[in-house]
Amino acid sequence: MQNNSEMVFVLQGLNDSLTNRQIYFAFALTSYLFTIFVNLTLIITVCLEKLLHEPIYIFLCNLCINGIIGASSFYPKLLHDLLADSHVITYTGCLTQMLVVYSYVFCEFTSLTVMAYDRYLAICKPLQYRTLMTVQRVAQLLLLTWTFSLLEAVVGVTLTARLPLCGRHIPKIFCTNWEVVKLSCSDTTVNNIYGFVLMFSHVSQTGLILVSYTHLVRASLKMRSDRRKFLQTCLPHLVTLLVFTSSLVFDVMYSRYGGGGTLQALKNALAAEFLVVPPLINPVIYGINLHQIRSRILHNFNFKPEIQKPHL
Repeated sequence: MQNNSEMVFVLQGLNDSLTNRQIYFAFALTSYLFTIFVNLTLIITVCLEKLLHEPIYIFLCNLCINGIIGASSFYPKLLHDLLADSHVITYTGCLTQMLVVYSYVFCEFTSLTVMAYDRYLAICKPLQYRTLMTVQRVAQLLLLTWTFSLLEAVVGVTLTARLPLCGRHIPKIFCTNWEVVKLSCSDTTVNNIYGFVLMFSHVSQTGLILVSYTHLVRASLKMRSDRRKFLQTCLPHLVTLLVFTSSLVFDVMYSRYGGGGTLQALKNALAAEFLVVPPLINPVIYGINLHQIRSRILHNFNFKPEIQKPHL
């Protein structure tokens, strides 16, 4: 058994699906560039427009920054492999990719939880919103989001890094913790327990989001103004949550229970969906649905729609 640090993993996800690698490369490059473009457009729009310097838009910028990080943890390596004859990654590179990917996943969950909390205060406690959601509170929530997410990812990767490995073939197009753990020739009980802890943590976060939405729906049914707030800011948030969780569940379930007879291209699509779809559609959903962001973007592209004060 060789030293882990000297190991080179073989990514097998592309081995049987490169008959039209130029087409795949063009599609992946276009998707990556468009993802970067739409996220940066929304971030720059919010930063330049003072009327949008409100908590909900700041949290949305944070979501877009995280989307860029998630996409960048996946696309550059994929683009390189699509043009390469061998698809390998060093042990250090694999752990680094895992760290960034899981930081993105955990930050996405925590960001959506924070955004649900913000909408709960805005709709259910509108008179107290300004005093509760101060600049200091926003900064604290952002710091908590990134610190908590990075800590979760670092602990998980550290637990995996301690394992001696007896294999080097990963049946995916990128490194994941579960696939590396399966290569271990020692006991992985601690890793499995930590996995269950993480699952419980994020199921709890999802539960908090659903509880907040129960209150939001009740409030929106009582007053027409609250209903408008719900449709403008909460509905895209709910769509984002559903897209991300369903994408992640597809990958987790297939990694553990997927059959060997599935087409490799379908396997790759299911595995990478949570890294491709949410970063691409999040800014699009919010940009289309939120009037202030949509108006400002059109204004920056030489259209002149009326820009109104944002509704919180």
